[in-house]
Amino acid sequence: MEALLILIFALGYLAITLEHSLKIDKLIPALVMMAVMWALISLGIDAFPNWFDSAQHNLMEGFGLLDHSRKMELMEETLLHHLGKTSEILVFLLGAMTIVEIIDYFDGFSTIKDFVRTKSKRKILWIFSILAFFLSAIIDNLTATIVLISILQKIVKDRDVRIWYAGLIIIAANAGGAWSPIGDVTTTMLWIGKKVSTGHLFGYLFVPSLLCMVVPSFIASFLPVFRGELEIEETEEKKKSKFSSTMLYLGLGAIVFVPIFKVVTHLPPYVGMMLSLGVVAIFAEIYSNTKFSMTEFYADESDAHASHSPVHHSLSKIELPSILFFLGILMAVAALESLGILFNFAGSLEEYMPMLGTEMHYADGSRGVSDLVILLLGVGSAIIDNVPLVAASLGMFHEPMDNELWHFIAYSAGTGGSMLIIGSAAGVVAMGMEKINFFWYLKKISWLALIGFLVGAAAFMVTRTLF
Repeated sequence: MEALLILIFALGYLAITLEHSLKIDKLIPALVMMAVMWALISLGIDAFPNWFDSAQHNLMEGFGLLDHSRKMELMEETLLHHLGKTSEILVFLLGAMTIVEIIDYFDGFSTIKDFVRTKSKRKILWIFSILAFFLSAIIDNLTATIVLISILQKIVKDRDVRIWYAGLIIIAANAGGAWSPIGDVTTTMLWIGKKVSTGHLFGYLFVPSLLCMVVPSFIASFLPVFRGELEIEETEEKKKSKFSSTMLYLGLGAIVFVPIFKVVTHLPPYVGMMLSLGVVAIFAEIYSNTKFSMTEFYADESDAHASHSPVHHSLSKIELPSILFFLGILMAVAALESLGILFNFAGSLEEYMPMLGTEMHYADGSRGVSDLVILLLGVGSAIIDNVPLVAASLGMFHEPMDNELWHFIAYSAGTGGSMLIIGSAAGVVAMGMEKINFFWYLKKISWLALIGFLVGAAAFMVTRTLF
């Protein structure tokens, strides 16, 4: 039965990668794969020997001895747990995307567009890479990607060129998220789990993460697509809203407020994002010139905005297919995690791969973990998903807080996902916003991400000797 589930996941994954060849939107195989996998788990619950306790990050003892009704209860609890965790991400994403659309409603991004005076493709590449690196550390890589691609769409009109920039933004955003406790879901998991501290995370990972961004951007700057200047379309300038700058700073400030809210209240990030969305929406409604009644609409703004409040208009612009795709892929991975498949896979890697680098020994006599295992975990995070792999590592490894192992896991899981476009939340969002082809990314961007990943890993092996 486990083999069948893995086969269904592989077929669904293949259908997602062949989206453009099959002419089937990627959300369809993602949702079908998720539903079929959980249905098989429900129907064959008695055939599974293991069950992964997500709360304890370990396999349950004696699961095979439980009666059918208790197993079904556990399955329902686990399904609800994963739906809750996935919904946290989706609600957070909905909030961030709505704020970005509200900013765009008031032409807020034209303010940043006005700051980018250069037409040089190479300079614009560096501007967006550096912005993605630092912004992702502050507001997380997912939100940073949404914001920067939204700005990019206002500056670079040629989609064939723009998707190259989007690919480098994914690499830079994932690299920037790795050295901040709020920059990526996996580093947040390790931080909340008391495996890493903010100071040591910065000390261990800032330089490796910076190199992971700088090296691919440097190599890419010599590629033909980034030579010369952008062709600016001569179009009639649309009248800029007088509130554009105000809404830009308010919107970005509201997003930056989210991690502060989380630290102060210890509530999940989506709660802070909903508060931020509410505040931004209040000002949007106040600033909007749109006035409407039950039967008539009057507007001083453009026709596109005439029949909507800013919030309604912004919600209608959100990429819901991307949200549903995210739901399908995360819940499908959760199915593999729940049966302990990912946990056992990670354990097999640790047991059978040869030890590389310095072998560590601890007071309890346990041996250290191979650098190769952690690098493979990074590669695995691109293929599957970094969240369950890090969740499995929390139960597998028992090193103390701020041990170099945890920081290497944070780096590998955070940046390894850049090697495939569906290997990270930033990549999935960019794929939805720009309709980037899986194989285009694999051919054009993956090799740059791999070089950056390996250079950063090598740098980490040097920086860890300094602590």
